[in-house]
Amino acid sequence: MSKFLLISILFIAVACTPKNNKQSKQPTKQISSSELTKPKTTKKTESKTLPESIEMIYFKGGSFLMGSNSGLPQESPVHKVTVKPFKIDKTPVTVAQFRIFVNSTNYKTEAERFGDSGVFNLEEQRWTLLPGAYWEKPFGPDGPDAKDNHPVTHVTWNDAVQFASWAGKRLPTEAEWEYAARSGKNTKNKFSWGNKVSVNGKYFANTWQGKITAPEVKDGYLYTSPVGAFGENEAGLTDMGGNVWQWCADTYKAYPGSNAAIREDPNVKVIRSGSFFFDQNGENSFSVSARSMNSHETSLFNTGFRCAVDGE
Repeated sequence: MSKFLLISILFIAVACTPKNNKQSKQPTKQISSSELTKPKTTKKTESKTLPESIEMIYFKGGSFLMGSNSGLPQESPVHKVTVKPFKIDKTPVTVAQFRIFVNSTNYKTEAERFGDSGVFNLEEQRWTLLPGAYWEKPFGPDGPDAKDNHPVTHVTWNDAVQFASWAGKRLPTEAEWEYAARSGKNTKNKFSWGNKVSVNGKYFANTWQGKITAPEVKDGYLYTSPVGAFGENEAGLTDMGGNVWQWCADTYKAYPGSNAAIREDPNVKVIRSGSFFFDQNGENSFSVSARSMNSHETSLFNTGFRCAVDGE
């Protein structure tokens, strides 16, 4: 029942920010340089339960200016935040990695238990709760299988928390996510990779091009792309903007001193990154400060996640 509520939330999110059920192309914290430390790539770390290694990027932590005073209302005001040392997955969790979890635990995602999940039908130009859509069949039983090296989608916040717990990890906080997107610096870059979406036809992220009624696919992907297909940011992370919205640990709420009309609800969680799907806010949806939300039990074809752990 809350899925229908989620769908309506999605429409709002797609227009304003990431949506849990569908939107990405949708519609899902700086200081003196001496206080900031350069992130280092850790050796591939293996969870005791993961039969394959998942590379993580280490950040020593520090203070930075989170948010933006020139973005959407929910991104302001800019405020100083301090994060402790942490590690974060280099890429979003992939279909192959999620399959290991499912095969090891016999876990059933909420989309599987509900019997449907959020997909935007381009032909009909509408969001729908598509029967049979889930992480292995993102476009339903008659659609293609999800590709192993693409980010897993159709996972709720609850599903992501279960995976993270199994892997001995957790979801990143919203502050950690933005700090990592900024490569651990007080950068003024709009995006994790710089200030432009593309240069001379080269795209730096999987994002939407064209109108929602006439996608142009200039970046080569109408839907999700392989993780890392568009390169890394300075810290070595991929997909920190575009491809899929990513769940964070936090409940969605206004920043300190904000005038944004946000009613805090413990069942509504933060999503970051923007996605491959159309978003009313255009390129502002996948900036380093962009933030949106969705219900903890919402699953969409453009929402995934990555994990984090406390640092040393």
